[in-house]
Order: sequence, then C-alpha cells, then structure tokens
Amino acid sequence: MSTLDQVIPEGYKQTEVGVIPEDWKCISISDLNPFVTSGSRGWATYYSEFGDPFIRITNMERSSIYLNMENTKFVSLPPDSAEGKRTSLKNTDILISITADIGICSYVDEKLAKPAFINQHIALIRFENKPVNSKFIAYFLSSEAVQKLFQGSADQGAKAGMNLDSIRKIRTALPELQEQTAIANALSDVDALLTELEKLIAKKQAIKTATMQQLLTGKTRLPQFSTYTEGTLEGKNQGVPKGKSKGTKPSELGEIPEDWDVYAIGALFSITAGGDLRKNQFSPIKTDKHPYPIYSNAITNKGLYGYCSTFDYDGECLTITARGGIGHAVERDESFCAIGRLLVLSPKQSSNCKYVSGFANQYIEFSNESTGVPQLTAPQVAKYSIAMPKFEEQTAIATILSDMDNEIQTLEQRLAKTRQIKQGMMQELLTGRTRLPFDKD
Repeated sequence: MSTLDQVIPEGYKQTEVGVIPEDWKCISISDLNPFVTSGSRGWATYYSEFGDPFIRITNMERSSIYLNMENTKFVSLPPDSAEGKRTSLKNTDILISITADIGICSYVDEKLAKPAFINQHIALIRFENKPVNSKFIAYFLSSEAVQKLFQGSADQGAKAGMNLDSIRKIRTALPELQEQTAIANALSDVDALLTELEKLIAKKQAIKTATMQQLLTGKTRLPQFSTYTEGTLEGKNQGVPKGKSKGTKPSELGEIPEDWDVYAIGALFSITAGGDLRKNQFSPIKTDKHPYPIYSNAITNKGLYGYCSTFDYDGECLTITARGGIGHAVERDESFCAIGRLLVLSPKQSSNCKYVSGFANQYIEFSNESTGVPQLTAPQVAKYSIAMPKFEEQTAIATILSDMDNEIQTLEQRLAKTRQIKQGMMQELLTGRTRLPFDKD
C-alpha cells in the first residue's frame, strides 16, 4: 500500500516524517533557531597522548545515541583558540555525521569529559534556552524511518555528504515538551538497561578469562585434584601420603603441575582438512533433506556456511580456522561437514575437546608459515603442544568453562532481546502510535 493509499487513523495526520498524532508538529530544525556548526579542519597538529577528547565518526554508533569512547583521540589546544571555543561541546548537544557514513546521530551528556571537541566530519546542533528536549530529537533522528532517509542520501554516491544548510532543513516530529521528555526518559531507561547488560557481560567474560588463566595452567587446582590420594599413583610417587598437596615441575611450556603431561596436538588428534563444497547436496537453510551444518571457519556466526544432506564428521571433535583469521578453535559435538578453510581434529584417545579448545585459544599462537593469505596446515598444527591433566580433571575444568559460556550466552540473548524491545519502543513512541502519560503542568 502506498503512502497515498494508506488509511490514516482518526486523531493522526500524514506529514513529511510520516503519520503522527494531530497534536504533534512537523517542523524543520531551523524552526527552533538552533546553533549549528561543524568541527574544525587541520587539528592533527594538536593531537596529544593526553588532553581533551576529540570526537570522530568512529566514536558514533547507529545503534545508540551515546558516544563510544573506547577509541578516543585527544587534542591539546592553545588556551586562546577561537576554533576551540566555537566547537567546544556542551551537555545536550546533538552530533550528526555529515560525510561518508552520514546521519549517525549522537547525544552529548555528562559522561563525556569536558572540554571536548569535534572534527570536520561532524555537525553540532545546540538548542539553548529553547522549548525542546534535545534527547528526544536525538532519538527521533536515530529512528528507523529517518535513518533510511539518511542512508538514501549516502547511497547517491561515494562522496555523499551534508552541509550545515541541509542539517537545518532536517524535519522532525515534535510533541509538547512534557511528552518529548516522557518519551526520552522511557528510551533512556532502556538504554541504561542495555548498558548494564553490556557491563555485566564484559565482567563475566573477564572472570572467565581469569578462570581460564588459572585452571588451564594448573596455577589453581580444583579441590578434588589438588592433593594426592594414597594408592592411586604410579611409579616413584606410589605411596605418597594421602592429602599431600601436589607440586609442580618444569616443562617445555613452563611450570606445570607434577601430575600433568605435555603432548603434541598430533599425538592427541587426527587432523584432516575440510573438503570441497558438494553443491548437489547443499542448502543455504536447514531442511528435512539438509539437516547437517556445514562449517567454513570457527569465528563468524559460529562458522556456519549452510547445510548438507550428508555428514563427514560425527561426535566430539575440534575445528580450527586454517585460512585468514587463523588458529581459532571451537569444540563441536554433532554430525557436520567442513569445507576447505577448516581443519578438523578428531581425538585419538580420551581428550576433552572443550578443554583443548580453551587451552588452544588462550595459550597457543599459531604462526603463519606461508606467504600471501595466512593459512595453517595439518602438519603445522600437529607440532604445537598442550599441557594436559588426566581426563577427569580436563572434564571438570571444561564443565566450569561451559557453565560460564552458557551464562554469558544467556546474557547475550537477553541483550539482543532488549535491543529488539528498544527498536519496537522507538517505532511506537517516536511516531505517536503509543502515547505515554505525562504531566501537562
């Protein structure tokens, strides 16, 4: 149904920004008489290891109106810099990228240390002493419908860009100030939840990394494996008093527990390379006739390439990326196929693949021995060594790491769901399809 044929619900009207409530306005940014400018050119000479934040497009994200300051440049300006005064940011400023990846919108709040400045690829909009909630405007300009307009402009050519006049001409829906604030606060609450989930996931991942560093080296032993049990040892250690703590010994991998051993991967696993894609058995989606996953690497989307009607590998094994981003190991416990960019490691003896994948990813840095595109071969991988406890301890360590992975995965699923909820809220609230109660006084 075209826009002209669309049935407008009672109490709503068609505008240049879509269907909105009758009591909302549709105005240009310029109607609010804002201060609009862009950042300065040629500030590379002011770059400094320490100083004031210098915001670039890399600090802006389409998925959030808040700046990402993980990769921040700093500048040190002369105290009398006129350009510094003009482009110095204030709380409630709105930023819009105006070159290349145009239309990314960010909101400046107290989390950004001041003074802070922007480069020439970013425009600044400031509504000082105006009856408008800047955060509402930032959310509106980040909404799906407006972003599609920005994207359409960018698709017109590689040199697409916006000037300050085009910034002033951007149109926005505008309810009463109190409703703007209610909408902005509701979306801010969801953003706060997203931030907390992201922090919690990062914390859980850090805890997992620390746990791996302790357990996979034997620096910390699980209680049931930390002491000797009388009569269970072989050779010279037979008869060690029950309860005696286990010591360490030197090895080619450094100091390891005295009851661990070092093995070459080739001694533990048979290593084969993935084959060619069998196009007559391939499907891009899973079907009854094509139930078996095909993996092409061990990183992107868990390496899933498609599905096959037959399988080449069955049961617990490892896959290691052999070309491009080499060396990442993933445990597989299923029936599957692998194509040329993967090496498949099948156990020759009792080895816990989850334990081995954890050790490989944490402590083995696979070296590229070829020119051109980085790649690994089976003989190369076979030479690397792994410190291994007995199978029971491998399994206990792997279980702990699996539990941590499951917890992180659950949080990531919750994060993804919350992001979807936020997108739905933005579509409802920023178009007025759903109205929030607000104080009109």
